[in-house]
Amino acid sequence: MKVEIWSDIACPFCYIGKRKFEQGLEQFMHNETVDVTYKSFQLDPNAVKQQNQSMSEMLAKKMGVSIEQAKEMNRHVASQASEVGLTYHLDTAIPTNTLDAHRLIQYAATEGKMDAMKERLLKAYFTESKNVADHSTLTLLAEEVGLDKQGVENVLFGNAYLQEVQNDQREGSQLGLQGVPFFVINRKYAVSGAQSPETFLSVLNKVWDEENPKADLKTLGETGASCTDDSCTP
Repeated sequence: MKVEIWSDIACPFCYIGKRKFEQGLEQFMHNETVDVTYKSFQLDPNAVKQQNQSMSEMLAKKMGVSIEQAKEMNRHVASQASEVGLTYHLDTAIPTNTLDAHRLIQYAATEGKMDAMKERLLKAYFTESKNVADHSTLTLLAEEVGLDKQGVENVLFGNAYLQEVQNDQREGSQLGLQGVPFFVINRKYAVSGAQSPETFLSVLNKVWDEENPKADLKTLGETGASCTDDSCTP
């Protein structure tokens, strides 16, 4: 079974959704058959690398609310993150362009370390307030997950994997993606947003039962509805 996940490093619900999906996958009886691939998607491809605003200031401007209201929104998101064991420090997070981080994930995939690189970048951004556009920072993070320093630098200081990132973005749009995270299972079902572990488990079971009708006696659930406020949109 193939699961493709479109998400962005700078999307708070993408990290939450990743963890909820993993919790659902852990309960899936056939999880050893599941191949997970992370697809690149930038919420703001035109974002500059050096922002002069905090995340709260940027959110306030985008949503048309006060700084205090934006901070309260961030506190609410951080509370949701804590429910799945994640620690968010959105007040000190560094907004930036995530293109190079996505290119690095694409490179990590060729070395069998896609999930590890994705996880490390999300933690760096939301928990450790690291600048995930800074090449030195990216190189150190990549080395932590076991990638070769020279190979990483060759990617970052060139244009390697740019086309792959753009292709993922285009493909997601063709599949009807309107926000991230966006999960596609065997190109049959899509789950939008940071849904519950039970929802992900239900979809996995449904796809398995449809494709292996004699393997199980019954399905364990139905697919959940797409969320409207647990995902990020451009």
